[in-house]
Amino acid sequence: MAEQKTYMKIDLSDYDNRKDQITQDLMKACTEQGFFYVVNHGLAVEDIRTMFQASHDFFALPDEIKAHTPMDKSRNAGWEKLAQIRPSTGVADLKESIQMGWQNMDGLWPTQEDAPGFKIEAQKFMSQCQDVSMKILSCLAIGLGFEPDFFLSRHDVTKPDCQQTLRCLHYHDITGKTFPPEYWRAGAHTDFDTLTLLFQRPGENGLEVCPGREASTDFAHGDTWSPISPEEGEIVCNIGDMIMRWSDDRLKSNFHRVRTPKVGEYQGPRYSMAYFNQANKSAIIQGKTKYPEAITAGQFLQDAMERNYKALQALKAAAQAD
Repeated sequence: MAEQKTYMKIDLSDYDNRKDQITQDLMKACTEQGFFYVVNHGLAVEDIRTMFQASHDFFALPDEIKAHTPMDKSRNAGWEKLAQIRPSTGVADLKESIQMGWQNMDGLWPTQEDAPGFKIEAQKFMSQCQDVSMKILSCLAIGLGFEPDFFLSRHDVTKPDCQQTLRCLHYHDITGKTFPPEYWRAGAHTDFDTLTLLFQRPGENGLEVCPGREASTDFAHGDTWSPISPEEGEIVCNIGDMIMRWSDDRLKSNFHRVRTPKVGEYQGPRYSMAYFNQANKSAIIQGKTKYPEAITAGQFLQDAMERNYKALQALKAAAQAD
């Protein structure tokens, strides 16, 4: 069931002088909805378009060229296609992606010969996303009663255990095609990270949010969804499971999905880019009241992936039983 909702726009202009107001606005958005738009963030529309073009050009390459940098799960980087299966659906998302990190990327960057300029543009874009992310996370740290640099020091891209990543995504052209109801461009899920910055192109919508998740230990979603439709240049941001736990569930990491458009709607290709802020593996995630037990961010992500794996195995077992 779809329901239209209004999501807050967080204005980052005059950041140093307006930080108190920005913090207040962010806390309202993150405690009530968990999704919001960011405007006046300092990242030029031209730079966003340039990175989208670099992404487009990479995905236009033959699969055998893209396969020169296959997904390395141990480093969480590389290219994959029709490979991500959500426990919420049991089938692969209708997309391909390439994921890049700040560290341990030897052999995983597309070469200059295969994808001219891609690495340079991606590294520039990652740096810009990091700057915006740290402004937002500094405000959230203050809002949660931490020191302003609390999250900055735990998302340090200079450290070898950095887990910050940029993912470029290409949802394939499905014009004229129909799919069973369990097929999604991206099945329902929450993000495992602290904060996600999402960029999408005008006219290529489909992202939907299911509000109402009360606890980071709750892995079931409801049936009321609302669309996210940003204007060009706006960044869609959402809270992830890491910071939901850090905040003792005050900040909401809600389920979201990308629906598969039907015949008669725009079914052409969809491109998006997501910058995932994931705390350094050695960072300790620990709440003040509800979740006082300490866990490293590395273990947190490992537990999340194991939970997904077990859920998928249960789905397969149920299907075989039928």
